[in-house]
Amino acid sequence: MESLFDDSALPRTGGAVRPGAWHLPGWLDAAAQQWIVRRFFEWGSGPVPPHRTRINGHPMSVQSLCLGWHWSPGSYSRTAGDLGGQTVAPMEEWLVRLGKQAVAEATGDPQRAQKYQPDAAIVNYYDAHAVMGMHQDAEERINAPVVSLSIGDSATFRLGNTENRNRPWQEIRLASGDLFVFDGPSRFAYHGVTKIHAGTAPAGLGLGGGRINITLRQTGLEAV
Repeated sequence: MESLFDDSALPRTGGAVRPGAWHLPGWLDAAAQQWIVRRFFEWGSGPVPPHRTRINGHPMSVQSLCLGWHWSPGSYSRTAGDLGGQTVAPMEEWLVRLGKQAVAEATGDPQRAQKYQPDAAIVNYYDAHAVMGMHQDAEERINAPVVSLSIGDSATFRLGNTENRNRPWQEIRLASGDLFVFDGPSRFAYHGVTKIHAGTAPAGLGLGGGRINITLRQTGLEAV
C-alpha cells in the first residue's frame, strides 16, 4: 500500500545532524526513485537474489542483495559463499556517480567527494515488520563515507554513539528520497532501524509497500 500519509511531502529541515552526519530530505526526486525501484526488481533476478543474512545462526528480518562485493557478517567477498558461491553482480557506474554527488552535496567538500570511490552497494528491503539492530559499519578497510538512500515507506532511524549500542542516541524519520551520509567523527557510529511506517510511501512509486535502503561503501579491498 502506498500514499496513505506521504511523509516525503511534509515540510522538513535537513543538514548536519551532528559532526560527520548529514540528512538531506527529498534528495532523490520522484523520477529517480521510480527508476531505482525498477532497478531493484532487476537486481532481484541477478546471480545472488535477495536473501536473509544469518547472524549467529538467526536470519535477519530484512532481505539483502549486494553489488560489487558480497557482505556477510565480518567480511566482504566477490562470491556469496553462504549462498552457493555465486559471483555477485558488479557495482554499477551510475551508483558511483550518485555516491560522489551525495558526498559533495552533504559535506560541502568537493575534494572529499572526488576521492570517494564506492565499490560496494548493500541493498536492503524492509517489509512492514522488519527492523535492523544497532550495529557499526566496520568491515571496510578504509575510512570513507557511507552513503545511505531511502526509498518507499518511512523508517525510524536511530543514530547512536561510537562506543556502544546504548544511549546516547537520536532518532530521525527517514522518508522516501532522503539521503543520509556518515563520515568523519560519525563514520563508525552505531545505528539501526527501529520501525517501518507502513503506507507512508509516495503514490506511484511502484514498490507496493516496504522500504528499500541502499548503502554505498568504499571497502578499500582493491588496494589490499
